[in-house]
Amino acid sequence: MAQICLLSLTPCSILASSHPMTEGSLVSARLLVFRVGTLACAADVDQVREILPRLPTTRIPGAPPVVAGLVNVRGTLVTVVEGWRALGLPPLSPTPSPDAGVIGSTIILELGKGEEPGNGGGGGGGGGGEAGKLIGFTVDEVVDMLASGETTLEDRKGLPGVDPTLVRAVGRRNGELFIVLDVAALLGPILPS
Repeated sequence: MAQICLLSLTPCSILASSHPMTEGSLVSARLLVFRVGTLACAADVDQVREILPRLPTTRIPGAPPVVAGLVNVRGTLVTVVEGWRALGLPPLSPTPSPDAGVIGSTIILELGKGEEPGNGGGGGGGGGGEAGKLIGFTVDEVVDMLASGETTLEDRKGLPGVDPTLVRAVGRRNGELFIVLDVAALLGPILPS
């Protein structure tokens, strides 16, 4: 539990050094595991800028329902996406009470730092020190950070109810399955060019 508190307060880049992907690898050496509803998911730590307590957002008129709104992160406006809507899941608690407060976390992800959508081309050349676009992704719980060797990754075939184009791999840890999200494929289409 102390690790979750530390993750909520500290940028992920301080917690773990960046590990470059090797040719032929599906994911980086470290994964951040989190829950969206009842679905266990993971993202490459290389794409995680930081983890914040869930912040109230400012709604954007005309934005699609998947967009929760904007938050100000140290002077930078960041679009925040509802994780459950982006993944096509039902909300964890459909009718939150007004005095219940906001639960969960917002993971600030940097698109363009990892792979392009669909593991392929696009004009983004990898590297060069250029910062990617920031987007927030709401989750219900940050679970763990895994290093390679702590989990077994498998092919993404045969996942009922999850669009396979959004999944890079399936992991198993302590008998529980989780999906490694293709963050660029999931969130890239939401961001304006």
